[in-house]
Amino acid sequence: MVNCILSIGYCLLLISCSPDYQPKPKGYNRLVLPETDYQLLPDTLPYQFEYSRSAKLLKDTSWISERHWVEIYYPQLKANIHITYKLIHGKEALLKELLNDAYNLTSKQQIKASSIDELITRTPSGKTAVISEIAGEVPSQFQFTMTDSTKNFLRGALYFNVRVQNDSLAPAIDFMKKETLHLINTLQWKTN
Repeated sequence: MVNCILSIGYCLLLISCSPDYQPKPKGYNRLVLPETDYQLLPDTLPYQFEYSRSAKLLKDTSWISERHWVEIYYPQLKANIHITYKLIHGKEALLKELLNDAYNLTSKQQIKASSIDELITRTPSGKTAVISEIAGEVPSQFQFTMTDSTKNFLRGALYFNVRVQNDSLAPAIDFMKKETLHLINTLQWKTN
């Protein structure tokens, strides 16, 4: 009886081992990117730009928020574009302070960043934007500032509300960079 069980077990072992083993392919998270259809911000803000219809416009609820600060939230991607705005009233010292703050906020990423690429660009409407693209396992991969140097200052930063793993977030990061560039290219200051 024991010999019979051992013989059956040995036969099953030989049959189960086949030379054409195929490992399973690596799996990736399925990421469905939102449609690229845009709408304008409401008239209650001193600036205007186009943002995605698949995004939600939220009031900034942080403890330091100010009146014209907003969040453009993409629920499908769990991504935010955090927008801060200041009226500078031609005060050069205030403008310098705001630019230094923006620079310092970007520089804080250096601890985990593998690189920070800064670019000064002109939008189709002639506005100047300073864009910082940050690579590595950082909380904010894309930041920008725009000002007319006399009246308006706007800063934006992209954040994902998920654990930082930029290799798996790469398609979402690329999509959100394009969305942020569209925002930058359509920005207009309102005249009062």
